[in-house]
Amino acid sequence: MKATKTLLAAAAGLAMLGAGAAHAATEITFWHAMGGGLGETVNAIAKDFNASQSEYKLTPIYKGGYEETMTAGIAAFRANEAPNIIQIFDAGAATIINAKGAVYPVAKLLNENGVPFHAEDYIAGVRYFYADSKGDMIGMPFNSSTPVLYYNKDALAKAGVEPPKTWEEFETIAPKLKAAGYIALSQSHTPWIFSENFHSRHNLQMANENNGFDGVATEIKYNNEHMRMHFSKAREWQQAGYFGYYGTKWGDNQKPFIDQEVAMWLGSSGSFGGLKSAAKFDFGTTNLPYWNSITKGEDYTTFIGGAALFAFSGKDKAQNEGVAQFFKFLTKPETQFFWHKETGYVPITNAAYTLAKESGYYKDEPDAEVGIQQLNLKSAEWNKGYRLGYYVQIREVMNREYDQIFAGTKSVEDAFAAIEDGSNKLLARFAKTVQ
Repeated sequence: MKATKTLLAAAAGLAMLGAGAAHAATEITFWHAMGGGLGETVNAIAKDFNASQSEYKLTPIYKGGYEETMTAGIAAFRANEAPNIIQIFDAGAATIINAKGAVYPVAKLLNENGVPFHAEDYIAGVRYFYADSKGDMIGMPFNSSTPVLYYNKDALAKAGVEPPKTWEEFETIAPKLKAAGYIALSQSHTPWIFSENFHSRHNLQMANENNGFDGVATEIKYNNEHMRMHFSKAREWQQAGYFGYYGTKWGDNQKPFIDQEVAMWLGSSGSFGGLKSAAKFDFGTTNLPYWNSITKGEDYTTFIGGAALFAFSGKDKAQNEGVAQFFKFLTKPETQFFWHKETGYVPITNAAYTLAKESGYYKDEPDAEVGIQQLNLKSAEWNKGYRLGYYVQIREVMNREYDQIFAGTKSVEDAFAAIEDGSNKLLARFAKTVQ
Protein backbone atom coordinates (compact mmCIF):
# COMPACT_ATOMS: atom_id res chain seq x y z
CA MET A 1 0.00 0.00 0.00
CA LYS A 2 2.82 2.28 0.92
CA ALA A 3 4.52 1.56 -2.42
CA THR A 4 1.27 2.31 -4.28
CA LYS A 5 0.91 5.69 -2.52
CA THR A 6 4.50 6.53 -3.41
CA LEU A 7 3.95 5.66 -7.08
CA LEU A 8 0.74 7.71 -7.15
CA ALA A 9 2.53 10.67 -5.58
CA ALA A 10 5.38 10.39 -8.06
CA ALA A 11 2.92 10.16 -10.95
CA ALA A 12 1.06 13.21 -9.69
CA GLY A 13 4.33 15.07 -9.40
CA LEU A 14 5.30 14.15 -12.95
CA ALA A 15 1.85 15.17 -14.16
CA MET A 16 2.18 18.55 -12.45
CA LEU A 17 5.69 18.96 -13.86
CA GLY A 18 4.40 18.11 -17.32
CA ALA A 19 1.49 20.54 -16.98
CA GLY A 20 3.87 23.25 -15.84
CA ALA A 21 6.23 22.60 -18.74
CA ALA A 22 3.32 22.71 -21.20
CA HIS A 23 2.39 26.17 -19.98
CA ALA A 24 5.86 27.63 -19.58
CA ALA A 25 6.27 30.42 -22.08
CA THR A 26 9.29 30.27 -24.38
CA GLU A 27 11.63 33.15 -23.56
CA ILE A 28 12.67 35.47 -26.40
CA THR A 29 15.21 38.25 -25.93
CA PHE A 30 15.24 41.41 -28.02
CA TRP A 31 18.18 43.84 -27.83
CA HIS A 32 17.43 47.31 -29.11
CA ALA A 33 18.79 50.87 -29.29
CA MET A 34 15.61 52.81 -28.59
CA GLY A 35 16.03 54.94 -25.49
CA GLY A 36 13.67 57.43 -23.82
CA GLY A 37 10.18 57.72 -25.24
CA LEU A 38 11.00 55.40 -28.13
CA GLY A 39 12.06 52.75 -25.63
CA GLU A 40 8.78 53.16 -23.78
CA THR A 41 6.92 52.57 -27.05
CA VAL A 42 9.00 49.43 -27.71
CA ASN A 43 8.12 48.22 -24.21
CA ALA A 44 4.43 48.89 -24.86
CA ILE A 45 4.52 46.80 -28.06
CA ALA A 46 6.33 43.97 -26.24
CA LYS A 47 3.75 44.09 -23.45
CA ASP A 48 0.90 43.90 -25.96
CA PHE A 49 2.54 40.98 -27.75
CA ASN A 50 3.00 39.07 -24.50
CA ALA A 51 -0.62 39.76 -23.54
CA SER A 52 -1.86 38.60 -26.95
CA GLN A 53 -0.74 34.98 -26.41
CA SER A 54 0.73 32.68 -23.76
CA GLU A 55 3.26 30.61 -25.74
CA TYR A 56 6.08 33.16 -25.82
CA LYS A 57 7.46 35.87 -23.56
CA LEU A 58 9.38 38.63 -25.29
CA THR A 59 11.83 40.63 -23.18
CA PRO A 60 13.10 43.87 -24.76
CA ILE A 61 16.46 45.09 -23.44
CA TYR A 62 17.90 48.53 -24.18
CA LYS A 63 21.61 48.18 -24.97
CA GLY A 64 22.53 51.81 -25.65
CA GLY A 65 22.78 53.65 -28.98
CA TYR A 66 23.08 52.04 -32.39
CA GLU A 67 26.84 51.54 -32.23
CA GLU A 68 26.76 50.21 -28.66
CA THR A 69 23.96 47.76 -29.48
CA MET A 70 25.79 46.50 -32.54
CA THR A 71 29.06 46.11 -30.64
CA ALA A 72 27.28 44.23 -27.86
CA GLY A 73 25.60 41.95 -30.40
CA ILE A 74 28.88 41.08 -32.13
CA ALA A 75 30.52 40.25 -28.79
CA ALA A 76 27.53 38.15 -27.70
CA PHE A 77 27.49 36.22 -30.99
CA ARG A 78 31.18 35.39 -30.65
CA ALA A 79 30.56 34.23 -27.07
CA ASN A 80 27.57 32.12 -28.20
CA GLU A 81 25.33 34.29 -26.04
CA ALA A 82 23.48 36.22 -28.72
CA PRO A 83 19.87 37.32 -28.14
CA ASN A 84 17.12 36.06 -30.43
CA ILE A 85 16.57 39.48 -32.02
CA ILE A 86 18.85 42.49 -32.37
CA GLN A 87 18.22 45.94 -33.82
CA ILE A 88 20.94 47.00 -36.27
CA PHE A 89 21.01 50.42 -37.93
CA ASP A 90 21.31 50.93 -41.69
CA ALA A 91 25.05 51.62 -41.71
CA GLY A 92 25.75 48.38 -39.85
CA ALA A 93 23.54 46.11 -41.95
CA ALA A 94 26.36 44.85 -44.18
CA THR A 95 28.42 43.83 -41.19
CA ILE A 96 25.81 41.53 -39.66
CA ILE A 97 24.57 40.23 -43.02
CA ASN A 98 28.11 39.25 -44.06
CA ALA A 99 28.92 37.62 -40.72
CA LYS A 100 28.84 33.96 -41.79
CA GLY A 101 26.14 31.97 -40.07
CA ALA A 102 25.03 34.83 -37.83
CA VAL A 103 21.64 35.68 -39.29
CA TYR A 104 18.49 33.67 -39.93
CA PRO A 105 17.08 35.58 -42.95
CA VAL A 106 13.71 36.90 -41.94
CA ALA A 107 11.82 35.84 -45.09
CA LYS A 108 13.09 32.28 -44.58
CA LEU A 109 12.40 32.41 -40.84
CA LEU A 110 8.80 33.47 -41.42
CA ASN A 111 8.09 30.96 -44.18
CA GLU A 112 9.64 28.08 -42.21
CA ASN A 113 7.71 28.90 -39.04
CA GLY A 114 4.17 29.24 -40.27
CA VAL A 115 4.06 32.94 -41.19
CA PRO A 116 3.77 33.48 -44.96
CA PHE A 117 6.04 36.23 -46.32
CA HIS A 118 5.16 38.39 -49.32
CA ALA A 119 7.58 41.20 -50.25
CA GLU A 120 4.76 43.07 -52.01
CA ASP A 121 3.07 43.60 -48.63
CA TYR A 122 5.74 46.16 -47.72
CA ILE A 123 5.76 49.73 -49.05
CA ALA A 124 8.02 50.23 -52.05
CA GLY A 125 10.83 52.21 -50.41
CA VAL A 126 11.13 49.72 -47.55
CA ARG A 127 10.76 46.50 -49.52
CA TYR A 128 14.33 46.00 -50.72
CA PHE A 129 16.60 47.94 -48.36
CA TYR A 130 17.28 44.95 -46.06
CA ALA A 131 16.68 42.31 -48.75
CA ASP A 132 19.04 40.26 -50.87
CA SER A 133 19.40 40.76 -54.62
CA LYS A 134 16.42 38.43 -55.16
CA GLY A 135 14.16 40.63 -53.02
CA ASP A 136 13.93 38.28 -50.04
CA MET A 137 14.23 40.16 -46.76
CA ILE A 138 17.14 39.36 -44.50
CA GLY A 139 16.27 41.88 -41.79
CA MET A 140 12.79 42.97 -40.74
CA PRO A 141 12.42 46.75 -41.30
CA PHE A 142 11.51 48.36 -37.99
CA ASN A 143 12.10 52.05 -37.38
CA SER A 144 12.16 53.29 -40.96
CA SER A 145 12.33 56.94 -41.94
CA THR A 146 13.40 59.03 -44.89
CA PRO A 147 14.75 62.57 -45.31
CA VAL A 148 12.19 65.31 -45.97
CA LEU A 149 12.20 69.10 -46.15
CA TYR A 150 10.65 70.94 -43.20
CA TYR A 151 9.76 74.60 -43.75
CA ASN A 152 8.67 77.50 -41.57
CA LYS A 153 5.36 78.63 -43.10
CA ASP A 154 5.61 82.17 -41.73
CA ALA A 155 9.16 82.59 -43.03
CA LEU A 156 8.24 81.48 -46.53
CA ALA A 157 5.12 83.65 -46.51
CA LYS A 158 7.19 86.67 -45.42
CA ALA A 159 9.56 86.04 -48.34
CA GLY A 160 6.63 85.41 -50.71
CA VAL A 161 7.91 82.01 -51.81
CA GLU A 162 6.80 78.40 -51.93
CA PRO A 163 8.85 75.40 -50.71
CA PRO A 164 11.14 74.21 -53.53
CA LYS A 165 10.56 70.99 -55.43
CA THR A 166 13.99 71.11 -57.06
CA TRP A 167 17.40 72.54 -56.20
CA GLU A 168 17.00 74.83 -59.19
CA GLU A 169 13.90 76.28 -57.49
CA PHE A 170 15.85 76.55 -54.22
CA GLU A 171 18.40 78.76 -55.95
CA THR A 172 15.54 81.05 -57.01
CA ILE A 173 13.94 81.45 -53.58
CA ALA A 174 17.07 81.46 -51.38
CA PRO A 175 17.93 85.16 -52.05
CA LYS A 176 14.33 86.14 -51.18
CA LEU A 177 14.53 84.26 -47.88
CA LYS A 178 17.83 85.97 -47.11
CA ALA A 179 16.23 89.34 -47.87
CA ALA A 180 13.44 88.41 -45.44
CA GLY A 181 16.02 87.85 -42.69
CA TYR A 182 16.59 84.09 -42.83
CA ILE A 183 19.30 81.65 -43.76
CA ALA A 184 17.40 79.61 -46.30
CA LEU A 185 18.50 76.09 -45.38
CA SER A 186 20.35 73.81 -43.01
CA GLN A 187 20.45 70.01 -43.01
CA SER A 188 21.39 67.24 -40.61
CA HIS A 189 23.39 64.05 -41.24
CA THR A 190 25.24 65.03 -44.41
CA PRO A 191 26.28 61.43 -45.28
CA TRP A 192 22.67 60.23 -45.09
CA ILE A 193 20.89 63.13 -46.82
CA PHE A 194 23.43 64.82 -49.10
CA SER A 195 25.26 61.61 -50.04
CA GLU A 196 23.32 58.32 -49.77
CA ASN A 197 19.91 59.80 -50.47
CA PHE A 198 21.40 62.11 -53.09
CA HIS A 199 22.20 58.95 -55.04
CA SER A 200 18.76 57.42 -54.51
CA ARG A 201 16.89 60.63 -55.34
CA HIS A 202 18.85 60.91 -58.60
CA ASN A 203 19.01 57.18 -59.36
CA LEU A 204 22.83 57.13 -59.29
CA GLN A 205 24.98 54.12 -58.51
CA MET A 206 26.69 54.27 -55.10
CA ALA A 207 29.09 51.33 -55.27
CA ASN A 208 30.13 48.39 -57.41
CA GLU A 209 28.61 44.90 -57.04
CA ASN A 210 25.12 46.37 -57.51
CA ASN A 211 25.59 48.71 -54.54
CA GLY A 212 26.87 45.72 -52.57
CA PHE A 213 23.80 43.51 -53.06
CA ASP A 214 25.46 41.08 -55.47
CA GLY A 215 28.72 40.72 -53.58
CA VAL A 216 31.13 42.48 -51.27
CA ALA A 217 31.55 45.99 -52.70
CA THR A 218 35.13 47.23 -53.09
CA GLU A 219 34.60 50.53 -54.91
CA ILE A 220 32.57 53.52 -53.78
CA LYS A 221 31.35 55.89 -56.46
CA TYR A 222 30.85 59.12 -54.52
CA ASN A 223 33.59 60.93 -56.41
CA ASN A 224 31.36 61.67 -59.40
CA GLU A 225 30.53 64.86 -61.27
CA HIS A 226 27.03 65.14 -59.77
CA MET A 227 28.18 64.95 -56.15
CA ARG A 228 31.02 67.37 -56.80
CA MET A 229 28.57 69.76 -58.47
CA HIS A 230 26.11 69.54 -55.57
CA PHE A 231 28.74 70.19 -52.90
CA SER A 232 30.25 73.02 -54.96
CA LYS A 233 26.78 74.55 -55.04
CA ALA A 234 26.27 73.99 -51.31
CA ARG A 235 29.59 75.72 -50.60
CA GLU A 236 28.54 78.63 -52.85
CA TRP A 237 25.17 78.81 -51.03
CA GLN A 238 27.01 78.85 -47.71
CA GLN A 239 29.27 81.72 -48.82
CA ALA A 240 26.24 83.64 -50.10
CA GLY A 241 24.39 83.21 -46.79
CA TYR A 242 21.76 80.82 -48.16
CA PHE A 243 22.99 77.64 -46.44
CA GLY A 244 24.07 77.09 -42.86
CA TYR A 245 26.45 74.28 -41.91
CA TYR A 246 26.65 73.98 -38.13
CA GLY A 247 28.65 70.75 -37.74
CA THR A 248 28.22 67.01 -37.97
CA LYS A 249 25.80 66.47 -35.09
CA TRP A 250 22.11 66.11 -35.84
CA GLY A 251 20.95 68.69 -33.31
CA ASP A 252 23.56 71.27 -34.36
CA ASN A 253 21.74 71.79 -37.64
CA GLN A 254 18.18 71.28 -36.38
CA LYS A 255 18.39 73.89 -33.61
CA PRO A 256 18.72 76.97 -35.92
CA PHE A 257 15.47 75.88 -37.61
CA ILE A 258 13.72 75.51 -34.26
CA ASP A 259 15.13 78.92 -33.26
CA GLN A 260 13.71 80.39 -36.53
CA GLU A 261 17.11 81.56 -37.76
CA VAL A 262 16.86 79.09 -40.66
CA ALA A 263 13.73 78.93 -42.82
CA MET A 264 14.01 75.31 -44.03
CA TRP A 265 15.65 72.22 -42.61
CA LEU A 266 16.39 68.83 -44.13
CA GLY A 267 15.77 66.20 -41.49
CA SER A 268 14.10 62.86 -40.98
CA SER A 269 10.42 62.07 -41.41
CA GLY A 270 10.91 60.45 -38.02
CA SER A 271 11.62 63.90 -36.54
CA PHE A 272 8.00 64.96 -37.10
CA GLY A 273 6.75 64.15 -33.62
CA GLY A 274 9.71 65.80 -31.89
CA LEU A 275 9.40 68.95 -33.98
CA LYS A 276 5.71 69.22 -33.14
CA SER A 277 6.75 69.56 -29.51
CA ALA A 278 9.87 71.70 -29.98
CA ALA A 279 8.92 74.20 -32.70
CA LYS A 280 6.89 77.22 -31.53
CA PHE A 281 5.71 78.03 -35.06
CA ASP A 282 3.66 76.47 -37.81
CA PHE A 283 5.73 74.29 -40.11
CA GLY A 284 5.07 72.18 -43.17
CA THR A 285 6.77 69.18 -44.77
CA THR A 286 7.56 68.35 -48.37
CA ASN A 287 9.77 66.04 -50.41
CA LEU A 288 13.55 66.16 -50.52
CA PRO A 289 14.50 68.45 -53.46
CA TYR A 290 16.36 67.01 -56.46
CA TRP A 291 18.34 68.42 -59.35
CA ASN A 292 16.08 68.50 -62.40
CA SER A 293 19.24 68.85 -64.49
CA ILE A 294 20.21 65.30 -63.42
CA THR A 295 16.88 63.44 -63.35
CA LYS A 296 15.36 65.20 -66.39
CA GLY A 297 12.05 65.52 -64.57
CA GLU A 298 11.94 62.06 -62.99
CA ASP A 299 10.89 62.10 -59.34
CA TYR A 300 12.64 59.11 -57.78
CA THR A 301 12.13 57.65 -54.31
CA THR A 302 14.64 58.03 -51.49
CA PHE A 303 16.42 55.51 -49.28
CA ILE A 304 15.11 54.74 -45.85
CA GLY A 305 17.19 55.23 -42.75
CA GLY A 306 16.78 53.91 -39.26
CA ALA A 307 17.20 50.28 -38.38
CA ALA A 308 15.96 46.72 -38.89
CA LEU A 309 15.52 43.70 -36.65
CA PHE A 310 17.73 40.68 -37.32
CA ALA A 311 17.12 37.19 -35.95
CA PHE A 312 20.25 35.37 -34.86
CA SER A 313 20.67 31.83 -36.13
CA GLY A 314 21.44 28.79 -33.99
CA LYS A 315 18.39 29.11 -31.76
CA ASP A 316 16.01 26.26 -30.97
CA LYS A 317 12.82 25.74 -32.96
CA ALA A 318 10.42 27.04 -30.31
CA GLN A 319 12.34 30.32 -30.02
CA ASN A 320 12.42 30.75 -33.80
CA GLU A 321 8.67 30.15 -33.89
CA GLY A 322 8.29 32.82 -31.23
CA VAL A 323 10.39 35.30 -33.18
CA ALA A 324 8.24 34.62 -36.27
CA GLN A 325 5.08 35.22 -34.23
CA PHE A 326 6.50 38.47 -32.84
CA PHE A 327 7.38 39.70 -36.34
CA LYS A 328 3.84 38.79 -37.42
CA PHE A 329 2.49 40.84 -34.51
CA LEU A 330 4.89 43.70 -35.22
CA THR A 331 3.77 44.01 -38.84
CA LYS A 332 0.04 43.91 -38.07
CA PRO A 333 -1.63 47.08 -39.41
CA GLU A 334 -2.77 48.07 -35.92
CA THR A 335 0.74 47.67 -34.43
CA GLN A 336 2.39 49.58 -37.25
CA PHE A 337 -0.18 52.38 -37.09
CA PHE A 338 0.44 52.68 -33.34
CA TRP A 339 4.22 52.81 -33.91
CA HIS A 340 3.79 55.38 -36.71
CA LYS A 341 1.62 57.73 -34.62
CA GLU A 342 3.70 57.42 -31.47
CA THR A 343 7.13 57.87 -33.06
CA GLY A 344 6.85 59.44 -36.51
CA TYR A 345 8.54 56.48 -38.20
CA VAL A 346 6.72 55.30 -41.32
CA PRO A 347 4.41 52.27 -41.28
CA ILE A 348 6.32 49.58 -43.18
CA THR A 349 3.40 47.74 -44.79
CA ASN A 350 0.81 48.80 -47.35
CA ALA A 351 -1.98 47.54 -45.08
CA ALA A 352 -0.79 49.73 -42.19
CA TYR A 353 -0.55 52.75 -44.49
CA THR A 354 -4.09 52.08 -45.72
CA LEU A 355 -5.32 51.83 -42.13
CA ALA A 356 -3.67 55.17 -41.28
CA LYS A 357 -5.35 56.82 -44.26
CA GLU A 358 -8.77 55.28 -43.59
CA SER A 359 -8.59 56.32 -39.94
CA GLY A 360 -8.46 59.98 -40.99
CA TYR A 361 -5.06 60.50 -39.34
CA TYR A 362 -3.61 62.35 -42.32
CA LYS A 363 -6.58 64.73 -42.49
CA ASP A 364 -5.47 66.00 -39.10
CA GLU A 365 -1.73 65.59 -39.74
CA PRO A 366 -1.13 65.81 -43.51
CA ASP A 367 2.59 66.48 -43.02
CA ALA A 368 2.98 63.09 -41.32
CA GLU A 369 2.20 61.43 -44.66
CA VAL A 370 4.92 63.12 -46.74
CA GLY A 371 7.66 60.63 -45.92
CA ILE A 372 5.50 57.64 -46.88
CA GLN A 373 4.39 59.30 -50.10
CA GLN A 374 8.02 59.96 -50.98
CA LEU A 375 8.93 56.31 -50.32
CA ASN A 376 6.22 55.30 -52.77
CA LEU A 377 7.65 57.40 -55.62
CA LYS A 378 9.20 55.84 -58.71
CA SER A 379 11.77 53.15 -57.99
CA ALA A 380 14.55 52.41 -60.46
CA GLU A 381 17.87 50.59 -60.67
CA TRP A 382 19.83 52.48 -58.00
CA ASN A 383 17.37 53.37 -55.28
CA LYS A 384 16.65 49.99 -53.70
CA GLY A 385 19.36 50.39 -51.06
CA TYR A 386 23.04 49.67 -50.50
CA ARG A 387 25.11 47.12 -48.61
CA LEU A 388 28.61 48.41 -47.78
CA GLY A 389 30.99 47.02 -45.19
CA TYR A 390 32.60 49.27 -42.57
CA TYR A 391 30.10 51.92 -43.59
CA VAL A 392 30.06 53.37 -40.08
CA GLN A 393 33.73 54.21 -40.56
CA ILE A 394 33.13 55.44 -44.12
CA ARG A 395 30.60 57.93 -42.76
CA GLU A 396 33.31 59.19 -40.41
CA VAL A 397 35.59 59.80 -43.41
CA MET A 398 32.80 61.71 -45.15
CA ASN A 399 32.06 63.85 -42.11
CA ARG A 400 35.75 64.72 -41.76
CA GLU A 401 35.99 65.80 -45.38
CA TYR A 402 32.65 67.66 -45.41
CA ASP A 403 33.79 69.62 -42.36
CA GLN A 404 36.79 70.78 -44.35
CA ILE A 405 34.74 71.72 -47.41
CA PHE A 406 32.41 73.91 -45.37
CA ALA A 407 35.28 75.33 -43.31
CA GLY A 408 36.84 76.41 -46.59
CA THR A 409 40.08 74.55 -45.86
CA LYS A 410 39.78 71.98 -48.66
CA SER A 411 38.45 72.04 -52.19
CA VAL A 412 35.48 69.91 -53.18
CA GLU A 413 37.70 68.01 -55.63
CA ASP A 414 40.35 67.20 -53.02
CA ALA A 415 37.74 66.25 -50.40
CA PHE A 416 35.99 63.79 -52.70
CA ALA A 417 39.30 62.31 -53.80
CA ALA A 418 40.05 61.71 -50.10
CA ILE A 419 36.58 60.20 -49.53
CA GLU A 420 37.11 57.85 -52.46
CA ASP A 421 40.56 56.81 -51.27
CA GLY A 422 39.58 56.38 -47.61
CA SER A 423 36.34 54.56 -48.39
CA ASN A 424 37.91 52.14 -50.84
CA LYS A 425 40.60 51.24 -48.31
CA LEU A 426 37.92 50.48 -45.74
CA LEU A 427 35.91 48.44 -48.25
CA ALA A 428 39.02 46.46 -49.16
CA ARG A 429 39.76 45.78 -45.50
CA PHE A 430 36.17 44.62 -44.95
CA ALA A 431 36.36 42.36 -48.01
CA LYS A 432 39.36 40.57 -46.46
CA THR A 433 37.45 39.94 -43.24
CA VAL A 434 34.61 38.11 -45.02
CA GLN A 435 36.69 36.05 -47.46
